[in-house]
Amino acid sequence: MVSRFVFVPLFAALVAGFAQAESVTVYSARNEQLIKPLFDAFTKETGIDIKLLTDKEGPLMERLKAEGRNSPADVLITVDAGNLWQAANLGLLQPTRSTVLDANVPAHLRDPQGQWFGLSQRVRTLFYNPTLVKPGELSTYEDLANPKWKGKLCLRTSKKVYNQSLVAMLIAQHGEAKTEQIVRGWVANLATDVFADDTKMLEAIAAGQCAVGVANSYYYGRIVDKKADFPVRIFWANQGAEGVHVNVSGAGVAKFAKNQKGAVRLIEWLSSDKAQNLYATKDFEYPVNPKVKPDGLVAGWGSFKPNPINVSKAGELQAKATQLMDRAGYK
Repeated sequence: MVSRFVFVPLFAALVAGFAQAESVTVYSARNEQLIKPLFDAFTKETGIDIKLLTDKEGPLMERLKAEGRNSPADVLITVDAGNLWQAANLGLLQPTRSTVLDANVPAHLRDPQGQWFGLSQRVRTLFYNPTLVKPGELSTYEDLANPKWKGKLCLRTSKKVYNQSLVAMLIAQHGEAKTEQIVRGWVANLATDVFADDTKMLEAIAAGQCAVGVANSYYYGRIVDKKADFPVRIFWANQGAEGVHVNVSGAGVAKFAKNQKGAVRLIEWLSSDKAQNLYATKDFEYPVNPKVKPDGLVAGWGSFKPNPINVSKAGELQAKATQLMDRAGYK
């Protein structure tokens, strides 16, 4: 009899404890092999389990819309400020107030309304073949429209959000008319058809198919990490002007998060020194947290001045950028 009243309630308590174990459900458009080590470290440190669903950003946002209040998602993680802005504009995220995130994420790398926060910086800049181009010949994105680059320029397709965001930021700086002139100049200077991805474009520069191009720096990092003698060099664009184009991967708390407190805790942790160091070493991206240094290979490329315009402009002006590129014949 004694054992019945001691052990049965104890067993029930243990079961209840397991049932109440805290978890955060994350919808992520980031490659699982890049993001999972961060989640594993978070779980180890906090005891909070991460339930992860990965897909491309479009399907994830459509899923969130369709699920509405029934969505299990607590956090949305995706790449490019354009995608983050769109998620907020569709009403898929909720405002977050956090002194931790305000301290760890510079103001121009987060949503002014607090609906999303950058977690890694992705710099889109110039790359060149040093046998065909001298660094002194390079300067800005705008200069790539100069006829001196005719038959020498390679670009990735305009269908990729990275280029849409770059053109959106040019619109923010120059207005539509001048930006369209710039993009038409790019198209006139193309050495070949546009490329499906940055890696193929960088390889074309290395092969001499073109002399110069525009890519995200982490693609270059992936290549030179394996091929130290890769014959392409990096050049920080617009250093004498407004600064190089910087974009982000980032996260926001889902509109109908069931564990809003845990969601905020996860995003805060992802902005911390520990997590930012993991970001820096996993994919050659730049930390958003100014207290954290980039990976050694990346640091070797030297420092740069970033464009201080809030990256939310990449989303706000994305539709205009897409229409502009279409008018200019940029495929």
